[in-house]
Amino acid sequence: MPNDITYRTEKDSLGEFLVPADAWYGIQTARAIANFPISGRGPDRDFVIAHVRIKRAAAIANQKAGWLEGSLANAIVAACDKIIAGEYLDQFVVDRFQAGAGTSHNMNSNEVIANLANVALGGSRGVYKPVNPNDHVNMGQSTNDTIPTAIRLTALAKLPRLIAAVETMAGEYARIAASEADTVKSGRTHLQDAVPTTIGHEFNAYAWTLRRCRQGLEQVRPPLCEIGLGGSAAGTGLNTAPDYAAHAAAELGRLSGEPIRPASNLVAQMQSMHDIQRVSSAIRDLTLELIRIANDMRLLCSGPRTGLGEIVLPPVQPGSSIMPGKVNPVMFEMLNQVCYQVLGQDTAIAAMTQAGQLELNVMMPGLGSALFDAMDWLTNAINAATDRNLKGLKVDRERCKTFLHSSVGLATLLNTRIGYAAAAEIAKTSEKTGRPVRDIVAEQKLMTAQEFDALVLKAAREGNI
Repeated sequence: MPNDITYRTEKDSLGEFLVPADAWYGIQTARAIANFPISGRGPDRDFVIAHVRIKRAAAIANQKAGWLEGSLANAIVAACDKIIAGEYLDQFVVDRFQAGAGTSHNMNSNEVIANLANVALGGSRGVYKPVNPNDHVNMGQSTNDTIPTAIRLTALAKLPRLIAAVETMAGEYARIAASEADTVKSGRTHLQDAVPTTIGHEFNAYAWTLRRCRQGLEQVRPPLCEIGLGGSAAGTGLNTAPDYAAHAAAELGRLSGEPIRPASNLVAQMQSMHDIQRVSSAIRDLTLELIRIANDMRLLCSGPRTGLGEIVLPPVQPGSSIMPGKVNPVMFEMLNQVCYQVLGQDTAIAAMTQAGQLELNVMMPGLGSALFDAMDWLTNAINAATDRNLKGLKVDRERCKTFLHSSVGLATLLNTRIGYAAAAEIAKTSEKTGRPVRDIVAEQKLMTAQEFDALVLKAAREGNI
């Protein structure tokens, strides 16, 4: 033990243990700190607040049932309100990787709330009178129903931020698409020249895809609102007050602004992490599209002289320690890295989702941590890429025009006029000589260069020639 810290001695069913004298947590939290020096990362802030909201809702439900004395309930509620407002968050200290199901975090919450309530009532830290962490703060509850409920509430808190980030990025792509609706460029399939398209089509497709992913995220919200709180240890509702589940859910709905309701099968909500896996799956779907789009941005801005260079991203930092003047697409490189990490979290969540046994999934602490990281990292990365790069993106219209007229893919526009075989000959001539298709078409008197340009524009805009 550090020599410059004073301690108090607390006792539990295993015996005595030292707790820092100024700590608002107690003996079970102190044991967990000693047992789990794993990642060096404490609990997610949204998760802490969600769990404390559960304690607050439980106190109100138990008071309504006449199971919890009014003065004790009021003290518990007041302590919870302080934590929810942002106070004492540094007292939630158990590592993310801890005892199965999250018992250590549950007791961390119970102890902090009990100590705050007791001091407010004239008591002392570590004495647990008149408010006891287990008997009063944890009344009618179990780790087994509070932790999965807190994971759901945390996901519900984070989802709007992720959805907003996706919509903002989609909005930027839609804005660029609208401003570049008539910027014709060469399409590319198999990374080879293809038929003409427009920046408008290309970027509007990005916006449409991201908005479809946003809809997928929105669809996972309703199932998250069905909570298993009130199931107690095995979903049976053992040691819970009459109407406890309904009253606690109503209070959580008021606190969160979500339509929280008890699940029709509390046992199932304790056994299964299916709804959490659905959230992760929706995030994975978004992530896969983001990787593809980020890679397109990196290809389109490649250069500046020897790549595509059809778009120019704002320079946000020097790109090389050895090559002067080099600027890299660092924001979309960062987005790629985050996306790959998020895919790893999804894999971990999938493994932990199927790892439950019988009445409980004990992998919940790690599962929740993986989900929270994925949601926060992705939200922050999308916002950063949008704000630092996408909002300042410029299109090099002359570069697009140059590539367009050098593309042999333009010969495809002649299929309906001279047939595939004849059009292929023109394409081969263009590729062999390096001359634009428009010049060869004009030379062969199939149409004038101006008529061919109009045909290209019509095809790029409408795809109907």
